[in-house]
Amino acid sequence: MKNRSPEFDAYIEKSAKFARPILKKIRALYHKACPQIEEKMKWGFPHFEYQGIVGSMAAFKNHAAYGFWKARLLKDPQNLLAMMAKASMGHAKITSIDELPPDRILVAYICEAVALNQQGIKLPARKKTKRPKEVIVPADLAAALKQNRKALATFEAFSPSHKREYVNWITAAKKAETRERRLATAIEWMAEGKSHNWRYQSKQKSDFGFDLGERRT
Repeated sequence: MKNRSPEFDAYIEKSAKFARPILKKIRALYHKACPQIEEKMKWGFPHFEYQGIVGSMAAFKNHAAYGFWKARLLKDPQNLLAMMAKASMGHAKITSIDELPPDRILVAYICEAVALNQQGIKLPARKKTKRPKEVIVPADLAAALKQNRKALATFEAFSPSHKREYVNWITAAKKAETRERRLATAIEWMAEGKSHNWRYQSKQKSDFGFDLGERRT
C-alpha cells in the first residue's frame, strides 16, 4: 500500500506476538488521521512523519509503546500525555490492544500533532532550571539504548552527571536531523565505553601523563 514501509512490516513481524496487533492498530490510526503520513525507521524503531516527525511506536520484550514528538505542545484534553509523562521514560506502555484509547481520541491527538508541523510550530527551547537529581531519559534515547546492549551497559554504569551530559547534548538539538545525528554518535561512543567528554579527557591524559577524567575509587 502507498506510504507503507516494508521495514515497518518486518519490524512488526519480528515483534512479540502480543505487540503485533497494538503496532498494527497504531499504524492504521496514523494513516487514518493523515493519509499523507510517511513511515520511516529512525534509531531502530518506527516513526511517522509529515513535514517533520509526528510520533513513533516501539515494541519491547514485555510491552509496546507510542509517543508524540511534540507532546509538550499538545492540548491533552484526555490526560493521555499526563499519564504518559508518569510512565517509564515518558511514553505510553501498552501490553494489550484493549489498553489503547478509543480510535477517535488517538486520531484526534495525531491530527493535532500533524497540524503543529503544518503550521511550522517548533518545540520551544527548554528553560534552564535547577538540575534535578534524577536524570530523565528522552524516549528516543531510551529506545536507541535498548537496541544496543553495549551502549546501554555503559549508560547505566555512568554517574548522573555523565548521563546528563549525553541527555542535554541530544535534547539541545533544535532540528530533528541534528538530534538524529547526535543520538547516533552518542550510541556509537557509549558502545565504545566513552563518556560525552571523552575527547577532552583523552587530551588531559596525553598532556599530563595520567587520566584526569578517571573516576576516583
